[in-house]
Amino acid sequence: MTKELTPQQERFARNVVSGMTQADAYRDAYPAAKRWKDDSIHNKASALMRNAQVAARVADGTKVASERASITKADVLMEAARLARFDIRRLYNEDGGLKKIHELDDETAAAIQGIEQVEQYEGSGKDRVFVGYLHKYKIADKNAALEKLFKHFGLYERDNEQKSSPLTALLSLLGGNVVGPVAEGAAKAGQDDDDGDD
Repeated sequence: MTKELTPQQERFARNVVSGMTQADAYRDAYPAAKRWKDDSIHNKASALMRNAQVAARVADGTKVASERASITKADVLMEAARLARFDIRRLYNEDGGLKKIHELDDETAAAIQGIEQVEQYEGSGKDRVFVGYLHKYKIADKNAALEKLFKHFGLYERDNEQKSSPLTALLSLLGGNVVGPVAEGAAKAGQDDDDGDD
């Protein structure tokens, strides 16, 4: 049967999992240690980390935190795809009015980068009356999302393969018959040289 951790050991383990250094985690879990020298705290914190139960709790906590925070390649692609597919019409109701943020579907909300809310008034001085809010949605850059997807799927590489260099284009126009005449010319030049030596 595994021994339960003390409240201080539990706090130390949670602190380490949260990203604190071992020394800071120890100081927080054992407040009396704040008066100690740094070397003493480092030694005690290292010894506590060598405790099998504490080390196991830190490992378990780190694994759980990692799983919660993990973002897969598929998640990144899906988010880029959401931005690439964004349709501005989905921001509006059928009557043409802008939807409130809580009315947006997940796909549309993912494309919202920020919201600016401005109070609106009519009149001036004593006659100035608050009439409502003006909401401005800042939309994520759709082109940037598309560019990332193009790169991911290698679409630029395929596009570049289709482009030909000027020399390749010239050879194509000549029907690939450049080697024949050049070779014949070289052969003829060789024959002329032979004739001159005789």
